[in-house]
Amino acid sequence: MRREYINYPSNLPIEITYCSISQYPIHWHNTIEIVYVLQGNLNVSIESDEFELHANEMEIINVDEAHKFRSKNEDNKVLIFHIDPSFFEKYYSDIDNMIFYVNSSDEGAQDAEEYNILRKFLCRILCELVQHQEGYDEEIESTLVSVLYHLINNFHYLLYDKDDLKNNEEQLERYHRISKYIFNNYNNVTLQEIAQKEFLSSHYLSHEIKYATGYSFTDLVNITRVEESVKLLLETDMAISEISEEVGFSHPRYFNKHFKLNYNITPLQFRKKNKVNEKTYEKQKRVNYFDLKDSLEYIVYYLEDYDRFNYENKITKINIDMNDYKSDFNKNFKEILNVGDAFDLLIEDNKDFLEEIQEEICFKYALLSNVFSSDMGIFPASKFHNWNRAVTVFEFLDYLDMKPLIILDSTDFSDDEFIFALNSFINYFKDVETLSLADFKFSYSDNISETLRNKINTLFKENYCISLDAQYNFKSPEIIIDPVFDTAYMIPFIINKIIKDDSFISSVHGFDVLDKQVNLTNEVFFGYPGLINDKGIKKPAYYAYYLLNKLGNIIIDQDDGYIVTKNDDGEYQILLYSYNDDINSLSDIETMSKLRGMKNTAKVNFNLNIVNLNSNCRITTYEVNEKVGSSYNYWIGMGRPKRLNKEEKEILHKASFPRINFLYSKRSTILNLQATLIGYGAELIIIKEVAVSKVFDTSRNKKVDS
Repeated sequence: MRREYINYPSNLPIEITYCSISQYPIHWHNTIEIVYVLQGNLNVSIESDEFELHANEMEIINVDEAHKFRSKNEDNKVLIFHIDPSFFEKYYSDIDNMIFYVNSSDEGAQDAEEYNILRKFLCRILCELVQHQEGYDEEIESTLVSVLYHLINNFHYLLYDKDDLKNNEEQLERYHRISKYIFNNYNNVTLQEIAQKEFLSSHYLSHEIKYATGYSFTDLVNITRVEESVKLLLETDMAISEISEEVGFSHPRYFNKHFKLNYNITPLQFRKKNKVNEKTYEKQKRVNYFDLKDSLEYIVYYLEDYDRFNYENKITKINIDMNDYKSDFNKNFKEILNVGDAFDLLIEDNKDFLEEIQEEICFKYALLSNVFSSDMGIFPASKFHNWNRAVTVFEFLDYLDMKPLIILDSTDFSDDEFIFALNSFINYFKDVETLSLADFKFSYSDNISETLRNKINTLFKENYCISLDAQYNFKSPEIIIDPVFDTAYMIPFIINKIIKDDSFISSVHGFDVLDKQVNLTNEVFFGYPGLINDKGIKKPAYYAYYLLNKLGNIIIDQDDGYIVTKNDDGEYQILLYSYNDDINSLSDIETMSKLRGMKNTAKVNFNLNIVNLNSNCRITTYEVNEKVGSSYNYWIGMGRPKRLNKEEKEILHKASFPRINFLYSKRSTILNLQATLIGYGAELIIIKEVAVSKVFDTSRNKKVDS
């Protein structure tokens, strides 16, 4: 038997297998089968066609299509989805005659958006089947309906390379009707018969069939007959002549001819090669099956926006005594902000962005690169240096109450040229009345030699009494471009890094800049490590600093995922953030997505019991995560537009802000608060003690608290 029957779960119209395949002989099912390669490669033969699938590629095998698998790659990992067509029939009555087609031949073809959407649907179904949450069966069926219409609209066999048909429903329906009639009557059909049914001339119909299917009428009929004959060759003991007659050939020699054209061997040779008894057939299967849940690590990228992925109903209990003291919180993270190239601060938009950052967070130093560069009007071989651009930058920083921290970089300069430029710089700026050279700090870049360092140290100390503070001698930060910088992952990463180290994060910049990115896919989010993108939209990373800046100067308690602080004026702050063991170092976008699924970052519930609050309290909460306040996730929800019109830009500006809620609580022995973190994000709770006023209750003739 080569027809295989699928045992679906009792309440579901889909069965999913996770396996590694070396060989699986010719067989067929009454199912719609989708093969999804996660790792390695797999050769898929469907009827007389063969395709090689690589990691992240898919193939659709239609109902009753004979197919086989083989691979020399023994480490491949494959997901196989079998979908019951009778389920689809409830929503699309002609599903038995529908053929779906994917492009498995052209390199990069499956990078298109319609393939990514299909992967996302399949991964959500897999996620639900693995996790078995409440209502998982309804979610699976709902997603399967979405899969059905996505297949019809994007992978209809007649629409391949024919965009004009998408807008011509009448013509598409006619082509489908004609093809269906041929497929269902291949053993006894004529061109004239179909022409009469469609009220078309035979010549015109022949042309239309060629256009719609890529085959002439005769070739299409003969290919269909050959493909149907395969099942009779393998599943019956019928003679070759009987099979030839059964599928519609007028003579066995025509059957032999067309079969050989497609399979390169005769029907008899094919039968001898492939027809085996049941025992041998089973032995030919070389497949290793794995636990379905183990496949999740390969597909978490497609689940990053799926709310139900890795749902946890765990409650984290935290007991807080507001009279406790752990240590001081000095907010050293506000010491330095990397603003990138000095030249970028000559651009008005960037100046506006930095001013907005400074108004809310107040950094002390602006880390500047390439002050000594041609972009700033400083040329290596010049005997005179014009510092007008630098003055403009430094005066703007002074206006923001920021001081320059300059990375000394001698790229393109000889040692003598760089010392000359430094002399010129110091002599110029010590006489600028609007600036104080004593406020300037300097740091070496990695490319400055030890010899040049010694010369600079001598110049600064002996001639100008300027010291290079060792506190600022760090490596010049390398600019990393990765989409993770645009995501809400940056909120807990920054908060966790600062709470544990309370130090400057060199990889984070003030604003996005278009440097030398050549692989741009849009002009909104392109993976630059800025707090604000170049449209002026605040990214999730911005709100990590925004929330941290609201913390007090005394740490009451802290642990993984939270910190509690207070001020001297009766205000307390509790900052909760998503945490997992691997968030201590910066991840790329792919690793971040994997962590989101495997490290319980989907949903965390907190129960806070707070004691030693001595008054009534006003409580303000700030919530920002993948669903609230994340401009990046909102942009994804908009369909990832490559460019923004005015209205879309305004929407993203408004979307990029935390959700703020207010609560009033009367004095109690224990204040209980509950909070929920969804995905990557954070929530800040600010508790402000308010004085209890006395009012006279005339009905009771006594004073009461209000």
